[in-house]
Amino acid sequence: MTTRLPEPDDLNERGLRDRAVAAARGDLRFDYLITGGKILDVITGEIRAADIGLTGPMIASVHAAGSRNDAAAHIDASGRIITPGLIDTHMHVESSMVTPAAYCDATLPRGVTTLVWDPHEFGNVHGKIGVDWAVEATAHLDQRVIVLAPSCVPAAPGLERSGADFDGSAMASMLKHDAIGGIAEVMNMRGVIDRKPRITEVVQAGLASGKPVCGHARGLAGSDLAAFMAAGISSDHELTSADDFLEKLRAGLTIELRGSHDHLLPQIVAALNKLGHLPPTVTVCTDDIFPDELHNKGGLDDVVRRLVRYGMPASWAVRAATINAAIRLSRRDLGLIAAGNRADLVMFDDLEYFAADQVIANGQVVARGGQPLQPSITHKDDPLRNSVHCSVLCAADFQIASNAKRVRVATIDRPRFTRWGEVEAIVRDGHIVPPEHVTLMSVIHRHGHAEPKPQTGFLTGWGNWKGAFCTSVSHDSHNLTVFGNDPHDLAVATNAVIAMGGGMAVAKNGTITASMALPLSGLISPAPLAEISTDFSSIRTAMDQVIDWEPPYLIFKACFGATLACNAGPHQTDMGIADVTRDMPLENPILAEIE
Repeated sequence: MTTRLPEPDDLNERGLRDRAVAAARGDLRFDYLITGGKILDVITGEIRAADIGLTGPMIASVHAAGSRNDAAAHIDASGRIITPGLIDTHMHVESSMVTPAAYCDATLPRGVTTLVWDPHEFGNVHGKIGVDWAVEATAHLDQRVIVLAPSCVPAAPGLERSGADFDGSAMASMLKHDAIGGIAEVMNMRGVIDRKPRITEVVQAGLASGKPVCGHARGLAGSDLAAFMAAGISSDHELTSADDFLEKLRAGLTIELRGSHDHLLPQIVAALNKLGHLPPTVTVCTDDIFPDELHNKGGLDDVVRRLVRYGMPASWAVRAATINAAIRLSRRDLGLIAAGNRADLVMFDDLEYFAADQVIANGQVVARGGQPLQPSITHKDDPLRNSVHCSVLCAADFQIASNAKRVRVATIDRPRFTRWGEVEAIVRDGHIVPPEHVTLMSVIHRHGHAEPKPQTGFLTGWGNWKGAFCTSVSHDSHNLTVFGNDPHDLAVATNAVIAMGGGMAVAKNGTITASMALPLSGLISPAPLAEISTDFSSIRTAMDQVIDWEPPYLIFKACFGATLACNAGPHQTDMGIADVTRDMPLENPILAEIE
């Protein structure tokens, strides 16, 4: 493990520059000399033979192969393609349900030397304590982690409750610290466009700091997109189609092309290929990676690999993940193999499978053969424990009472791209009986700021459930969220998650068929990635016995985003059915009592 001075100014230390200049002239030997490999030039797109001399954390020279042999240590890169370290421009460690140390050990050996982390989930559960923990937990990792200040805590004020509340003054306070690299994805799109004071002050704090203000612009087009950008927001990863991608690219946004929506990548690659070049404003990110995917496929390296598989030239994919990302971050020291730049380098076996042979970060060899040379030290996790403040619930808590015989109720139609609907339902024994094609969804406040009482709504287009699923990972306020048809199963699954202090549970016929504990913030586990991956795979398997998925929208991942109240359309939250076009949530889904 290395301990770094503040970046990027550390490269400008006089003694380091003196040594690097002398080494470049040939008057001083290099600390490391990398020979025998070919570099992928991310400026010209060429693959050419060259040797690389390192002095401390800096590249001192990129010179003709075989022209120098003077170094304290040599690295043989024969048969390898050398690229700059990969830069993930937007991600959430919490989505992989592991600690930052475990995430580093999984992705740094694969060539991902820099992460831009939005600890939005920790912020929504713990407030500033969560953001501070993210900074402290990554300060001494060999992987560079640029922590952003979560912009939307909660993501939809007045429509949901989370564990904290970040206003403009809180944002300005966080941005004063050098460890905070900017404002993370601004998700309250309607608030930005309508110039609501709260979110306007948050964005203004970012502009005043001079640091990047990142966006979340799902579904925005035309005048709404222009207004969103005019407010000072300069990036987006929430793409919905190739046409959406091109409109936002033409508008001037930096695009964070994300791997978590794989079904869109082929059409976006095709659009870029038709364009005939890679714009400098296209970068690559992971956004969210589930633990089994991280363990089995990797992180940003997997996204790069898929882009190439879908037809993107390898030089473009690497350029998007290196120099384009560095330009976005205003980090002139990153993303380029050139004298004077930072020595973040990856030696890949090829440009198809992108298997990293060796990884250098800040001039030090940190990984070989896909494994870290030494495991990262996990930061103490006491501040993240005991985050679920709920009592045991019963089946009746998930039922909606009525004195009528028949009622008309509001529904949330379709996963992801939701819309309002309504159905008629009968009432039996004083409670509404959902029609066969309707799924129950309940959200329970778990942060201790309101009564932990289920707010239950009705979903359509979610298939025929044969059990229940409860999770404390529920974007973005991360209240307990449970889906199913049978109130008894809903209670069994929810109580299992409460007993674990956070996590996930699947119930069927009154019995838990799979569970996974996430005792830190109800979001992550201190267990090794391999163990978490196995547990999560068991949840997936159990869920396949509960519901028949219908990709690309009715998928397991939809369960974690069904409460995203900042997005257009109705969404169930701990306050009722929320819609960004309405000032208040609909607390009770009963629209009318028919008889």
